[in-house]
Amino acid sequence: MIVTVTLNPCIDKSSKVEKMKPESKLRCAEVVHEPGGGGINVSKALKKLDTASFALFPAGGHNGAMLQSLLKKDGLLHHAVNTEVETRENWIVLETATNNQFRFTFPGLSVEEKAIIALIDDIKAFAPTYIVASGSLPPGLPPYFYGLIVKTANAVGAKCIVDTSGEALEALRGRNAFLIKPNIGELCKLLGKEYIDKADVPNAARQVLLDGFAEMAAVSMGPLGAWLVTKSEQFFAPAPEVPKRSTVGAGDSMVAGITYMLQKGGNLLDAISMGVACGSAATMNEGSQLFNAEDARRLYHEVRQNV
Repeated sequence: MIVTVTLNPCIDKSSKVEKMKPESKLRCAEVVHEPGGGGINVSKALKKLDTASFALFPAGGHNGAMLQSLLKKDGLLHHAVNTEVETRENWIVLETATNNQFRFTFPGLSVEEKAIIALIDDIKAFAPTYIVASGSLPPGLPPYFYGLIVKTANAVGAKCIVDTSGEALEALRGRNAFLIKPNIGELCKLLGKEYIDKADVPNAARQVLLDGFAEMAAVSMGPLGAWLVTKSEQFFAPAPEVPKRSTVGAGDSMVAGITYMLQKGGNLLDAISMGVACGSAATMNEGSQLFNAEDARRLYHEVRQNV
């Protein structure tokens, strides 16, 4: 079983407008509501790949109820820990005249630690093979909470994949997750560097692994592709050229592709190739719609031919 954990879920609201103009009434297209947040997006992406998962998250208020309703409508297995605060929402607006995308991401309200701890305790009941913990932390939670998830995963014999950033990522030092997915900018911050050349990424990632962050690291470099690095091996997957419409959910799609291939028993080159394929496919769609499975599978074969 794959369990995804989203500590800061949201409702993603996306729309279109011809031109963004200050001090003007902007006539937008119909709003599309999507369940969002890192782990939830991974669950959505896994479903597109015909792979079941169970999404765990805290939720509260009107948005929390809508979030659960949307997940039920999409046929996604989920369990919400009730909170007393309203679940946050994000806005994504596409300017059709330029194809520029404007993303308004809100922090949400503080969630009680006891609710998050209850959610972490629930992980034990699922006896998962993989735990994918992804996304930002809600306000008020200390950075070490992802470390608690890793500790729980290790205690139940699960492989924990973590995709986060900032202090939450830095707090994973010495926690020994199974896999982390920093982008090249986050890798620089972990090592206190301003710049890392593409060719130097494997050695830089290996230093992070030696610092106890994880057993392996998938380092995404956007249109350049991605590296998957262990302490003794390294694999590179080039990104295919695709028409870009939205970057929302590309990172989560990449995590889903990697997880999908690993749980199927694929090798590490297969895993990073599928991750790059899913991430690239996600950029081909508008708003927060992630990717089409047909695109992801086609791009996977393209990536594998070019490695």
